[in-house]
Amino acid sequence: MIDFKEEIAKQISEKCEGLQREEVKRAIEIPTDSKMGDYAFPCFKLAKVFRKSPQLIAEDIAEKLSDDDIFSKVEQVNAYVNMFINFERIAEETIGSVIKSGDKYGESNIGNNKTIIVEFSSPNIAKPFHIGHIRSTVIGNSIYKLYEKIGYKVVRINHLGDYGTQFGKLIVAYRRWGSEDELIKEPIKSLLGWYTKFHEEAEKNPELNDEARKAFANLEHGSLEEKRLWEIFRKYSLEEFERVYKLLGIKFDSYAGESFYTDKMPQIIEELKDKGLLIKSQGAEIVDLEEYDLGACMIEKSDGTSLYATRDIAAAIYRKNHYDFDKCIYVVASQQNLHFKQWKKVLELMGYEWQKDCIHVPFGLVMLEDGAMSTREGRVVFLEDVLNQAISKTKEIIDEKNPDAPNVEEISKQVGVGAVVFNELSNNRIKDYTFSWDHVLNFEGETGPYVQYTYARASSVIRNASEDDMDKVKNCNIECKYINSDSAKNLIKLIYRIPEVIIDSAYKDEPSILTRHTIDVAQAFNKFYHDEHILVDDEYERCAKLALVETSRIAIANCLKLIGIEAPERM
Repeated sequence: MIDFKEEIAKQISEKCEGLQREEVKRAIEIPTDSKMGDYAFPCFKLAKVFRKSPQLIAEDIAEKLSDDDIFSKVEQVNAYVNMFINFERIAEETIGSVIKSGDKYGESNIGNNKTIIVEFSSPNIAKPFHIGHIRSTVIGNSIYKLYEKIGYKVVRINHLGDYGTQFGKLIVAYRRWGSEDELIKEPIKSLLGWYTKFHEEAEKNPELNDEARKAFANLEHGSLEEKRLWEIFRKYSLEEFERVYKLLGIKFDSYAGESFYTDKMPQIIEELKDKGLLIKSQGAEIVDLEEYDLGACMIEKSDGTSLYATRDIAAAIYRKNHYDFDKCIYVVASQQNLHFKQWKKVLELMGYEWQKDCIHVPFGLVMLEDGAMSTREGRVVFLEDVLNQAISKTKEIIDEKNPDAPNVEEISKQVGVGAVVFNELSNNRIKDYTFSWDHVLNFEGETGPYVQYTYARASSVIRNASEDDMDKVKNCNIECKYINSDSAKNLIKLIYRIPEVIIDSAYKDEPSILTRHTIDVAQAFNKFYHDEHILVDDEYERCAKLALVETSRIAIANCLKLIGIEAPERM
């Protein structure tokens, strides 16, 4: 498919001596108002180069471009060159490319098979997989899909929180108040109950904290009994997590959690000592980062146990050696900003220049309407409950509106889960928000079900078309002059931009860019659908319009897939 921005940059650089193609391409804009053109080139910065006013430069460039048949119109407006692309060229390029590419539309090889690691989800073992975890989980999954789409080799890592003092607390709580029967029956709810009880009792008896620290020290030093209990907690937790991942359709290439790096931390500590970076502070080993306004990064507690920073440093070095990544992305809440700055600075001081390729992708917090979630106090909303309720509500709606619908269970799952995921990815990831059942389960407006219904509507039109017509569509044997309404033009231009939007979403690690564009495409299709009669008598017009419907259908399905949502053929 023609990259019109690239073509415009080529034309301007060839016809205007002294302008480099890449520099021109970076400057080209897409006007927010379509009346100002499909593309615009600002000339303000060229005044010094050509020693005349930006308006005169724009006028000169517009005149030089006006005879090119790629444009239907080129005009100078103040210091801008506004360019209108010949619409039939856009329509032919877009429809032809989408129909021939199918589910590969939007793919590119700009990643050149370089390796990117995406660490996401990463729930804590023995704690509930709650609504707060959905952000890392679905943002990370979409980021993986976006980078894979543009040609990167992506490794998905679930860096499980399966180590730390919390396990000492759980071991103590289990020994005092738990039983294996309870654990087998309701693993996570039992573990959460014991963990909550531990904190209640520790307020009355602080010696329990010392007991927990000792239990974790025993675990880290290889005690068989502590390790046996830890393995039981891990096994049952993973089984619970897998049910949620299956509902979301999410898989991982590695479940190497914090515990995986236990045998790798001693050499990290030795390296820090050899490089003169470790100092003693109140019995603990730290790296002093005060001169960088980052406080102290604790590496080893006074009892010899490790911390998050130790394990993250070990993980980063292992990943670089094992995968030789081009970029390692950490999809972790903004609460951990300081933590990431600290251990990255330690890696820099250790002499690892590649630490700059370790990228923290932060996101805002999920609050409950009655305040922050707290595992210690047992105040959480289970993610599995949210997904199941969304599925149940969808089924109720289908049973009410279409009681004879086939595959109700499958469609309810696709739409219910899609509603929850789309809700998460439709807003900028950095924003905090308050979880509300009413909001998540509201399927009206700019939602996942709205986009999925648009796809199902387009699929219905295609099912009603004849085989002969669809053969012409699939062979792109159509005449685009028959689709020239404003609604058709807007729809085609939005679909044309999808590959560019995918790249933008990937490099900004921001799935909401694609999610919002997908809503725009769905709304544009629905306007076209309402404005136009598609299955008209005239064969040429009918096939052209069917081609646009098929193009829209493929484009929406591809976008939904990158968001992590399925596209049901019927709703």
